[in-house]
Amino acid sequence: MRRTGHLARDYARRHGVPTWYDDAQALIHDPEVDAIYIATPPSSHKAYTLMAAQAGKPVYVEKPMALNFEDCQEMIAACRSAEVPLFVAYYRRALPRFLKVKELLEAQAIGEVRFVTVSLYQSVRQEELDPKHLPWRVIPQIAGGGRFVDLASHMLDFLDFALGPIRSVRGFAANQAGHYPAEDIVTSAFIFESGVQGVGTWCFTSFEELDLTEIVGSRGKICYSTFGDEPVSLTTAEGTTEFSIEYPPHIQQPLIQTVVDELTGVGRCPSTGQSAARTTRIMDQLLKSYYI
Repeated sequence: MRRTGHLARDYARRHGVPTWYDDAQALIHDPEVDAIYIATPPSSHKAYTLMAAQAGKPVYVEKPMALNFEDCQEMIAACRSAEVPLFVAYYRRALPRFLKVKELLEAQAIGEVRFVTVSLYQSVRQEELDPKHLPWRVIPQIAGGGRFVDLASHMLDFLDFALGPIRSVRGFAANQAGHYPAEDIVTSAFIFESGVQGVGTWCFTSFEELDLTEIVGSRGKICYSTFGDEPVSLTTAEGTTEFSIEYPPHIQQPLIQTVVDELTGVGRCPSTGQSAARTTRIMDQLLKSYYI
């Protein structure tokens, strides 16, 4: 389904899809449709989720889950009331390279985890310099914030998966360059329920590009890129070991397989409305002072 019908028709023709729609309600109520994937910007996630829940269809919604934590709670409640599962597309929870990080942590390859540092620096994108034609990812009413919300959500959600929920967070958000209304820098300090501490810096007007998360323990550290394909590295007193693990051809396929497994009763999906809402709650707290 696309709002622009001729584009939906063209895609369906090129990919051998027998049915297409330009109306979401019609698609959701199609008796041949078993589950709904909501791949729209965050501003419409809640409305389509409520629509799908009312129709009794399982929901797989893009990340970030919604514009804010309150919307997430409404989505969870609607799906619970309709007795349909709610999954969220934080697909790093099922990718082999990130499962390797979790495996190393669970094997205590770095001993007891002490702290985490998260760094994501990117330069301004050319399309962000035209105030009359800004991409939706830097329009807060559509995206829920800026590129921080789009990208940091993946980073924070994986840390939730690997280290457990974040208990408390403090930070600052600002717009330093003035190219668009959303925040373009966020700094934070946070603590997990386990007692592990962390700091993060996300800057989208930097001169350099950096994507690095370091998890430091009592006997070593793990380093990885969230969006790149650099090897996962494990450093201990014995030296550094690198794990080169390729991404699959279809990036969401491993997580979607867990959705299929759960719907067919042979497994569980690790990314749910409940877990995704925790990530949105953390981002809300970091952005709250900026948007008041």
